[in-house]
Amino acid sequence: MQATDPDFEALLVYLKESRGFDFTGYKRSSLMRRFNRRMSQVHAATYLDYLDHLQVHPDEFTALFNNILINVTAFFRDADAWEYLRSEVLEPMLASKPAGSTIRIWSAGCASGEEAYTLAMVLAELLGVDRFKDRVQIYATDVDEEQLNEARQGSYAERQILELPPELVERYFEQSGGRYTFRKDLRRSVIFGRNDLVQDAPISRIDLLTCRNTLMYFNAETQAKILGRFHFALANSGVLFLGKAEMLLSHSNLFTPVDLKRRVFRRVPLLYAPPGEVFADPSSPGTTGVTGLDELRNEAFAASPLAQLTLTPDGLVALSNRQLDKMFGVSARDIGRPFRDLDLSYRPVELRRYIEQAQRERRTLRVTDLELHRGPDVTHLVVQISPLSGGDGSLLGVNLVFHDVTAARRLQDDLEHANQQLEAAYEELQSTNEELETTNEELQSTVEELEATNEELQSTNEELEIMNEELQSTNDELQSINDQLRISTSRLDEANAFLETVLTSLQAGVAVVDPDLRIRMWNGHAEDLWGRRSAELIGEHFLSLDIGLPIDRIRPLLRGALGSDGESGEVRLEAVNRRGRSITVRVACAPLRGRDGGVPGGDGAIIVMETA
Repeated sequence: MQATDPDFEALLVYLKESRGFDFTGYKRSSLMRRFNRRMSQVHAATYLDYLDHLQVHPDEFTALFNNILINVTAFFRDADAWEYLRSEVLEPMLASKPAGSTIRIWSAGCASGEEAYTLAMVLAELLGVDRFKDRVQIYATDVDEEQLNEARQGSYAERQILELPPELVERYFEQSGGRYTFRKDLRRSVIFGRNDLVQDAPISRIDLLTCRNTLMYFNAETQAKILGRFHFALANSGVLFLGKAEMLLSHSNLFTPVDLKRRVFRRVPLLYAPPGEVFADPSSPGTTGVTGLDELRNEAFAASPLAQLTLTPDGLVALSNRQLDKMFGVSARDIGRPFRDLDLSYRPVELRRYIEQAQRERRTLRVTDLELHRGPDVTHLVVQISPLSGGDGSLLGVNLVFHDVTAARRLQDDLEHANQQLEAAYEELQSTNEELETTNEELQSTVEELEATNEELQSTNEELEIMNEELQSTNDELQSINDQLRISTSRLDEANAFLETVLTSLQAGVAVVDPDLRIRMWNGHAEDLWGRRSAELIGEHFLSLDIGLPIDRIRPLLRGALGSDGESGEVRLEAVNRRGRSITVRVACAPLRGRDGGVPGGDGAIIVMETA
């Protein structure tokens, strides 16, 4: 058995106390593996570090919970098993039930609801839609609220229904916006709710209980506890349908296999009556039409081969039988007497404290190894003390049954010597049997872990498929944006080339300045005229230029062009070109207007310089 890590156990206790989720019943190997995966994602080195992380980040619990619970399911998962369930279980079950009676189904660990809706489709096919809506109740439970919310919607993507026959999709689903939603009128018969199989009370009077690939995550003790609750939940002839990784080899007292290959089991009926039901109510439906029950019941009690005594809640003798009179001398004459006044109350053992304990704890007690001495004879007894409860849970009294185990004790003594001789062989056989049982458990655990790993891989694969679809969508969007940018760039290049051609074709120097008089454009003729290259002047202040042109004489023109009226102007100036020759230059200045017809000069000004 794997040694437990105290830090990990402390982490599980914290989750149980702070959030109410009990993971202590889960198998440690798979549980620790999922915790470690989540810890690596948040960079927590130890379990104590992760506990601190949970305390500081309450939202982390949701991510952890989703990581622990692997909600992988599908419609008609393991189709062969579903076909067997339909033909060999559900059809005979429906045929044996009275017409109009309710059919109660429980899908435990339903995840996102595919299994519950599969049950609904199978029963609707067998009964017809109208009788299905009248007779069937499907209870679908899980501990994951997010999955339950998704299941209640009953809406699935196309990939989730690919395995369904087209005729079932057409009959039971409505398509809208690329998703398929289970019919609303049939969905009313499927009731989703939260139920923790470990802590919460089970649903009762169930005809079919499906719990597929859920038990495999729990350890043996927790599985036994859950299976006990399943046994209570099922009706006497109820059927349990498990996943292919779950065998129930060690629970034959609760369930017997109907088809082990397909994991279909039937409830084993209880062989004893529950406490308080020894004396049935003659007015109950089961006794209708039978007369003389009181006399029959009293005579059956009196003739019992076991000595029996029934007390009221106040400790008064209510019933006794002949065997009790023969063994202890308590007869019908003692009815109504306080039990404490009888020798039986303290001989052969003090019974009153056991009676008080049984009444207080409401459970059956057994007092063993008692000896009753009558002359030379010794009678060995076992006393069973059972509280009797009414239908409303109230205490009706206490029943004491005295089992004479003298013969069994004598046989036990006779066999003791033989047992000593066989002890060595028995120990060897027991050792071999334990080794085989251990090997079997290890193999079963390995199968369950492999199944869990397969579930995890399938879940990861589904996540990767979703991420791939998202990336593909993003890539398509980026490709579209890239195409638009390419077209825009091409148009801009064409516009720039056209503008360059226009400016080059002009037989004058052209300069463009912004509202701050910084040069934005300087064409080739301006370079030839003044000897200054465009790369040197872009961004320079126009009035600070040191060229052969008297810049100060142009200032009034620029002020007019950049003013609110946006006036154009022209002037002739004497200047010196780049070769040092005196020239006359006609300088024209006009406001630069945008396409939207904004404020004149708001975008700058154009300066044209041409030799006269």
